[in-house]
Amino acid sequence: GSNLPDRTAHLAAGRAGLAALPDTALIAASTVEETEPLGGLPQEPYLNQMVLLRTGLTPRVLLQGCLAIEHAEGRVRGERWAPRTLDLDIVRYGDLSVREPDLVVPHPELPHRAFWQRELTELLPYAR
Repeated sequence: GSNLPDRTAHLAAGRAGLAALPDTALIAASTVEETEPLGGLPQEPYLNQMVLLRTGLTPRVLLQGCLAIEHAEGRVRGERWAPRTLDLDIVRYGDLSVREPDLVVPHPELPHRAFWQRELTELLPYAR
């Protein structure tokens, strides 16, 4: 997701960055949707989109790739829930479950974010 100008360009850079990761292919992308920000800080709405990847990367290496893509798009990590150029989350990784201090998969907020549920449903036909 992105809520700092140019949101559309930041999402495009995120998709391109993910597709360029080693041993990774972008299989499908959901519809882009505008959502209200979470966390209570006053800020602009987000554009959100989910992608389906096929990857040979481990979840840890995929996370490192996501963080590098965010950084390349100018993401500065400061206050939690603050506006951001790009936020890439690993929402699911097949049927794998990961529980580490800085990496939890499936993402713990998955059941609470209706837009993620919609986007996952949209991508489901491509996951087979």
